[in-house]
Amino acid sequence: MPTLKVIIASTRPGRVGLPIGQWFAEFAKKNGTFNVEVLDLAEINLPFFDEPNHPAMRQYTKEHTKKWSAQVDGADAFVVVLPEYNFTMPATLVNAFDFLYHEWNYKPIGFVSYGGVSAGTRSVQTAKLLATTLKMMPMYEAVTLPFIGQLMKEGVFAANETHEKAAAKMLEELAKWTGALKTLRTKTSL
Repeated sequence: MPTLKVIIASTRPGRVGLPIGQWFAEFAKKNGTFNVEVLDLAEINLPFFDEPNHPAMRQYTKEHTKKWSAQVDGADAFVVVLPEYNFTMPATLVNAFDFLYHEWNYKPIGFVSYGGVSAGTRSVQTAKLLATTLKMMPMYEAVTLPFIGQLMKEGVFAANETHEKAAAKMLEELAKWTGALKTLRTKTSL
C-alpha cells in the first residue's frame, strides 16, 4: 500500500492546523487507500535552510536534513494542511520544501487549506507554484475550509459531509496519480 504523508504547515502557538491535520489523517486512514503518517513541522522544527550544498546534490551535512530527507523520501504522496499568511503559504512550508529536491520529485500533492472567507486558497496557489518546480503534481481536488473559527468546537475540527466528500475525492485522485507517477520514480539504468 502506498504511503501518504500529511504535512501540517503552521507552527504558531494556538494553531488550528493540528486538529485539522489530525482529522484529515484519520479520515485518510479510514479510507484505506494509503498508509498514513503525519509530519508536523512544529515537531520537526527545521531551522532556516542551513546546508552548505545545493539540495539537488543530496550531500547533506546536518542530521536534521538527513532525517527530513528520509521522511520525505519515504512518501508516495503528500497532503499539506496549511493556512494563508499575507496571501501566501507559511514560511515554514517554503523552508521545508527548500531543504530537499529529489525527494519531492514525481509525487502527487493535495491540499487542505483553511482561513477566513478565502479559505486559504491563495496560499494553495503559491504552494502549487513551488510544488511544480520540485516536479510534483498538484491535485485540482482540494479540501477548503472557509470561516474556520466556526468549524472548531473546543479545539476539535468539526468536519461536515461536504468536507468529507472533498477529502474522499482528493484521496481518489491522489491514488490515481500515485500509481501513474511511481513509474517515473523507478530508477533504471541504461
